[in-house]
Amino acid sequence: MKSSVWRTALVVIVAGCAISTIGFGIRAVFGLFLEPMTAARGWSRETFALAMALQNLLWGVALPFAGAMADRVGPVRVIILGALIYAVGVWGMSASETSFALYLTGGILTGTGVAFSAFSIALAAMARAVGPEKRSLVLGLGTAAGSFGQVLFSPIAQGFISAFGWHATLLVFAATTLAMIPLALLLPNDPSDPAASAAAGARAEQTLAQAMAEALAHRGYILLTVGFFVCGFHVAFITVHFPVYVTDLGMPPAVGAYAIALIGLFNIAGSFLSGMAGQYWSKKCGLSAIYAARAVCIFLLLVAPKNELTVYLFAGAMGILWLSTVPLTTGIVAQVFGVRYMATLFGLVFLSHQLGSFIGIWLGGRLYDNSGSYDGMWWAGIVAGVLAALVHLPINEKPLARLSAGTPAADHKPAAAEG
Repeated sequence: MKSSVWRTALVVIVAGCAISTIGFGIRAVFGLFLEPMTAARGWSRETFALAMALQNLLWGVALPFAGAMADRVGPVRVIILGALIYAVGVWGMSASETSFALYLTGGILTGTGVAFSAFSIALAAMARAVGPEKRSLVLGLGTAAGSFGQVLFSPIAQGFISAFGWHATLLVFAATTLAMIPLALLLPNDPSDPAASAAAGARAEQTLAQAMAEALAHRGYILLTVGFFVCGFHVAFITVHFPVYVTDLGMPPAVGAYAIALIGLFNIAGSFLSGMAGQYWSKKCGLSAIYAARAVCIFLLLVAPKNELTVYLFAGAMGILWLSTVPLTTGIVAQVFGVRYMATLFGLVFLSHQLGSFIGIWLGGRLYDNSGSYDGMWWAGIVAGVLAALVHLPINEKPLARLSAGTPAADHKPAAAEG
């Protein structure tokens, strides 16, 4: 199916941003349900944390398959399927009375739904809609839209929980995920459209198997994948555990909700600026700086006085650094390998991110239940940030020879030497 005349780049970008806002916004506020759900069901924090960890793990495991499907049949059917599974998962989460039911619905089903409606699939469609000179900026815009969802849904979730209870709030969110279905219909559904491929610099001759083999033989791709593990470790731990960490310090629950919203608010700027910077400066150096800065922010949180001002300052600083890794990471994938199989290749990188998310969420709950403190997780986040800053420095960002030479990937040896 060829792209319709009315399906302009602007329409695709707006639809992709709206999908990112809804899909990312809802899953970003699940941490606000930790305290009321565990109190109502008599669960430990580790029980809820394991469900959210499973959600992130399934998101990571399923995303390469969702990306491959989107690269093969287009994003529309994939996102519609994902929205339906997402809605069922959140609805089931509201009805869960046992830990196993929570693992199945809030963990496995919701995680799978998030993967198949993922903002990264929408980002790939947006990247194909513009030329290389605007790609990094558009990826930053789409990522910022996900952060706007965090800003939008955090106060809504806390307000609804306070007014109507956590059960009713989950039902509302389950219905809201279905809004992604009509938005998906605005996206082009032919990933191999000649005009889109030419504008994006993709190589239609390359097969998916060749693209994966090429990437896995590239040292820079492996280093990027390793580094993205740390991003997941940081972001997922903070998303799920920071609101309750704030209440543990004796502050009202609203402070935690506002902190999550502030993270999203400041990341709108962070993601957009990251995308702009990626157009002009080294993406790998930008990533290294972001991870190093995260380590500094966490250290300052530990040593600073524990009050609302500290919480808000940390949220704002971490917000700048929050998803600003995404436009640079996706930008490196697109810059080095092209965008024909961008959804698949980023999906594999993102699997590492979600393995980090699983560890961050589950380990945070486990350590808290055993020690009564999150301090061990914060120190682990500092060490991980420093290591990630170092890992990104050796990455080779240069496009592969086939992208400039105009020859199929099959004519080249694996690009390990170029990584």
